[in-house]
Amino acid sequence: MKEGSVPRPTSPRDHAAPAWLFPLLAFAAGATVANLYYNQPLLAATASSFGVSQSAVGVIPMLTQLGYGLGMLGLVPLGDRLERRLLIAGMTAASGVVLLGVAAAPSFAWLSGLSLLLGIASMVPQAIVPYAAAAARPTERGGAVGAVMSGLLIGILLSRTVSGLLGARFGWRTVYVMAAGLMLVLALALRAFLPAQRPDGEVPWGELYRSLGALFRREPVLRRHSLLGALTFGAFSVFWSTLAFHLAALPQRYGSAVVGAFGVVGVAGALAAPLVGRFADRGDARIVNGAAIAMVTASFAVLFGAGGSLAGIAAGVILLDVGAQANHISNQARIFALDPALRSRLNTVYMVCYFAGGAAGSWLGATAFARLGWAGVCGAGAALGAAALVFFAARVAPRRRA
Repeated sequence: MKEGSVPRPTSPRDHAAPAWLFPLLAFAAGATVANLYYNQPLLAATASSFGVSQSAVGVIPMLTQLGYGLGMLGLVPLGDRLERRLLIAGMTAASGVVLLGVAAAPSFAWLSGLSLLLGIASMVPQAIVPYAAAAARPTERGGAVGAVMSGLLIGILLSRTVSGLLGARFGWRTVYVMAAGLMLVLALALRAFLPAQRPDGEVPWGELYRSLGALFRREPVLRRHSLLGALTFGAFSVFWSTLAFHLAALPQRYGSAVVGAFGVVGVAGALAAPLVGRFADRGDARIVNGAAIAMVTASFAVLFGAGGSLAGIAAGVILLDVGAQANHISNQARIFALDPALRSRLNTVYMVCYFAGGAAGSWLGATAFARLGWAGVCGAGAALGAAALVFFAARVAPRRRA
């Protein structure tokens, strides 16, 4: 038996889950992950509201993503010990309360602290994924998890569109008030309608968290794909954390509504996700990784060369979103194959690294834009993509020679 694992009985479901269960879980995953991304189209308006610089307001998406990583590290592993329905509903309600605090933030310091808390409370999608996997029959598990992931991707994309449109019309605080209402209603629905689900066996508290470090030290595949995920999501965040500033600086002075519209352009990434997953299952996931990282890197060349036009930015967004999502799905395919009994904790380690990279990318993007403008943003994103390509090539070439 591997270190950090405990034997658990396998108990395949002998009955079909209700037809409405997985659509509800997909909606919940998309609605809660959206909390992390509402701020991106609103950054210029938020900076103006508090009288802070563009560089300073860049810490808001960084803190939100950092909080999400902390929430995954501290709370998601609890799904291997606590009743999962209560964990999911409780954290959804907590995110609603924090969203109300964000809407009423009296100062930039308060907004910063509450943004960190919002990220922690919004870890719900990473608790929903193992819930869906356990609720499905073994032969339907892939489809169930795929449905949840599709909901999550759509939530990421539409969150920017919704917040951009609402922020332009009603102000940035209204976005958070409406999001808070949605979270509180959703928490009640999840508590009322989700079937109770207790984990098989019970992992001791100390071992639950000690095993995370042991997994990272022991599994080179996990370390490798965690780094690739962190670098590519960092590049992704470099772009999205600065797009509002770039569009506002163009001669047309585009506002948050236009920023949000680019979320719809990114639907290409969500549509590509199922195809990428099937290709990774049938072929070599390393091919998907290499091609995806190359797309992320190339997207910044497009954004630099054609970043003065909306059509050019849209072309770069498609490349960036498809590449980032393809790399993410391929990474998860590799790590989930390591040990089925440890998937929740493998996912925790990977996603903590992933969002730590995103937080660093948000800070790097804001800093690069403040100092070097759009050229600095494209250079920073391309540098992260190139670093991922170099690391990928350095790891793959020796394996192929062997």
